Amino acid sequence: MRLTVFWNNMYEQFGEAYAHSLAKDYVIEALGSRTVDGALADGVAAKEVWRAVCDAFDLPVTVR
Repeated sequence: MRLTVFWNNMYEQFGEAYAHSLAKDYVIEALGSRTVDGALADGVAAKEVWRAVCDAFDLPVTVR
């Protein structure tokens, strides 16, 4: 998954402002207790980060 697709998915599910706030502040255990921004900066694949977001927020299967 490209980073642009990842961010488009985030915007679609959470809205642009909240997506950035969530990425900066919300710690996800499945990402090694990192934020989305931290995981991406550490080189975690966007697809893996997206799956962790989907699990953490119990998003529908149709968006996974």
